[in-house]
Amino acid sequence: MSIPETSQLVAGRKGARAKGWAATIARFLVVMVTTYLGLLAVTFFIGRVVPIDPVLAVLGDRAPAHVVERVREEMGLNRPLYIQFYYYLRDALTGNFGTSVLTTNPVMADIRRVFPATMELATVGTLIGSLAGIPLGVLAAVKRGSIADQIVRVVGLVGYSVPIFWLALLSLLLFYAKLQWVAFPGRIDIVYEYSFTPVTGFYLLDSAWQGQWDVFIDVFRHIILPASLLGYFSLAYISRMTRSFMLNELSQEYIVAARAKGLSETRIIWGHALRNAAVPLVTVIALSYAGLLEGSVLTETVFSWPGLGLYITNSLQNADMNAVLGGTIVIGSVFIAINILSDLLYRTLDPRTRAR
Repeated sequence: MSIPETSQLVAGRKGARAKGWAATIARFLVVMVTTYLGLLAVTFFIGRVVPIDPVLAVLGDRAPAHVVERVREEMGLNRPLYIQFYYYLRDALTGNFGTSVLTTNPVMADIRRVFPATMELATVGTLIGSLAGIPLGVLAAVKRGSIADQIVRVVGLVGYSVPIFWLALLSLLLFYAKLQWVAFPGRIDIVYEYSFTPVTGFYLLDSAWQGQWDVFIDVFRHIILPASLLGYFSLAYISRMTRSFMLNELSQEYIVAARAKGLSETRIIWGHALRNAAVPLVTVIALSYAGLLEGSVLTETVFSWPGLGLYITNSLQNADMNAVLGGTIVIGSVFIAINILSDLLYRTLDPRTRAR
């Protein structure tokens, strides 16, 4: 084959690869936009069917009828539903979720204030779940059918079965009230609340970056128990999926070939099997992280953690539907984004999907 023909072949392959990536990204964008529009539609109609009048939530039950009608008109609630939905879409796409009745602040400003706390809690919980769940899953797969395998599976089953609020209350009773190993519920002690100035909103990161190690220790004592509980539920999912992926990899022919070559069992398990199983594990860990972001409402409520979950709970108890729907949209948007990014990362790491 001549040099020009080789160059044309290489260029053709690059062009086909670029077209494949473009088509993949286009499909992901279509899915993301469609899902997001569906999320907005669901939250809009939920806000219209719940037995809570947003006007009365603002004015109170004793407001005069003419004032109620005027405010209803100002809020656009007297318009047809399709027109209301149009303005709802327009405002949501620009980040305008209205004003919170509870705090009198713009909902988006409140979310920017409380969401870093939820992200920090979910991040630490995911780290705990991953660092413990992956080795346990590997152990269960390697020792399949043994007592160790049964213990890991029971631990995962308990993590799926036990209500988190019940486990959280028991943990507070044991580790705070009895042993006093952890700090009082909350995010930071009142001693440091006004002397510590966060920058990113992640208190652990900010306190370490500023060299305030006393604040770091206090924040760690506050976060370790709720994060460990979330990490335990993440561990249950990650260990089960790791075990499943490892069992699949350990039954492949390349493992038999590696053993025939005389490679050590440690290298085969950690250097070959887990390396290949790590590709789908990326998606599992990403979805687990997204699940902790949206599923930490009960944990934040029990531990008085000032995150988005507690914010939505307080707003719901006070009939603040703007805050409830705004928080729901933000959590749903983050879940969609993480799901899409994990799929893209999976396609990037797995050459078999790139070849399709």
